[in-house]
Parts: sequence; C-alpha cells; structure tokens
Amino acid sequence: MSTRYYLSLPDPEAARGSDAAFAFSAHGADEFAAQLQQALRSDGLFRRWRDAQEDPDAVDEKLGVTDPQATVSGSQDHLRIDLVATTSIPGIVFKHRLRLLAGGGWQLRDVTAG
Repeated sequence: MSTRYYLSLPDPEAARGSDAAFAFSAHGADEFAAQLQQALRSDGLFRRWRDAQEDPDAVDEKLGVTDPQATVSGSQDHLRIDLVATTSIPGIVFKHRLRLLAGGGWQLRDVTAG
C-alpha cells in the first residue's frame, strides 16, 4: 500500500543534509523532485551512506528498501518548494532518506493514503 507525503522545503538553499556526499544538490522544484524520486526508487543513496559508516555490516538492511514505482512531483511557491511523494517505503525509511538529503530543512505537511 502506498502513502502520499506532502512536504515543504521552506528555504531550499538550506535543505541540504549535513554531508554533501548524500545531500540534495538540486536547484528548483523539478530537480528536488527528481533527486528524491531517485533516492526512493534505487538503493544508491542508501549504499553510499551505509558504506560510509564505521561498521557497514552492522547497518540494518531494512533501511535500504526501495520502491521502483515511487513518484515525486515538485512545485515552487515563491521561495518555498512543495513536494508530493507517493511511495510504499515505510515512513521511518522515508524520513531517514529525507534527513540525508535535506537535513532538517524540510517539513512534513500531510500524509494520506496513496
């Protein structure tokens, strides 16, 4: 079952994770949406993050779950970027990916069934 997440990036330039190796590099709503969608559809971001950990083998593999059908759309409202992500990835994994990508620079506005 899919879940739809409504997100805001109030200050897109500040929506960068603490490590540039994992953080958004996007500029503009479409790029942010594309990068988040890629992070949900593939395990590339997870693998890079896991490999950077002190003990990669100790990382819970459940954090690497992917959803090849995930979709993300983006729109810009003045300076704020709004994203709508629809995915079957569990919420805890979804939030982990967002923290890697955007640090604390995102807001969860609403959640509905996808």
